Amino acid sequence: MAYDGRYLEAKRTVDDRAIDRRVRDRTLDELPEAPLIVEAGAGTGATVPRLLDWGVTAGTYRGIDRDDDVIELARERRADECGGERTEAGFRVDDLSVRFEQGDALAATVDDPVDLVVAQAFLDLVPLDDALDAFASLLRPGGLVYAPITFDGETVFQPDHPVDDAVVAAYHDAIDAEPGRDARAGRHLLDRCRERDGDLLAVGASDWVVYPPYPADERYFLGAILDFVADAVTDRVDGADDWLDVRRRQLDAGCLSYVAHGYDVLYRP
Repeated sequence: MAYDGRYLEAKRTVDDRAIDRRVRDRTLDELPEAPLIVEAGAGTGATVPRLLDWGVTAGTYRGIDRDDDVIELARERRADECGGERTEAGFRVDDLSVRFEQGDALAATVDDPVDLVVAQAFLDLVPLDDALDAFASLLRPGGLVYAPITFDGETVFQPDHPVDDAVVAAYHDAIDAEPGRDARAGRHLLDRCRERDGDLLAVGASDWVVYPPYPADERYFLGAILDFVADAVTDRVDGADDWLDVRRRQLDAGCLSYVAHGYDVLYRP
């Protein structure tokens, strides 16, 4: 499953609607005035304009992603969007220093312990325990893990189709079959946080909901979701070809809706 730059940009408006405001506000309340922030799986850096909109205008943000092309896109687009002064690896805006780097977020090290690790739509892609251990190693005492939009294994397409249940089950099974991935990461993250010594500070629902008429580039986003499902179910589910053909025609006609359930979690290790 590949996440190209256009897909990551197209889902920004979907993410914006999904983020739970209560968990976000608790996160902001817990931050110091000029926080040190690391984002795991930063993608195209959409978290940076959100932080600025939320009033985080001082401190340091470091975004890490495996994909070189995505990191280059983040450096270009977010600097232009935020009106920042460019630097070698990012930009500076107001009193917030921003940099993006290619790498494995679970192997990252820091010179100074950070106040916040952000892991948006990330913890269903990696082993949960490994991620929580890695994040704890980056944080100062009392530091926070903010994990918005953590997928939790509920997927809905509308209108109804006779093989919906079989398609969705095969899609989730394919996610689980990938090393380190977990289609029910949201609920399992809650379990892990309760089992560990830290404090689960806030939890909220953060569902992706896409419906016609599709704003911004959300038609492309939903088409990419259908492609992900196609990769998982083709030749595995009787009637999958018809399901995909019907769904693509519905998307073209502007009558396909989609929901994916997730959790926003704020945790202090």
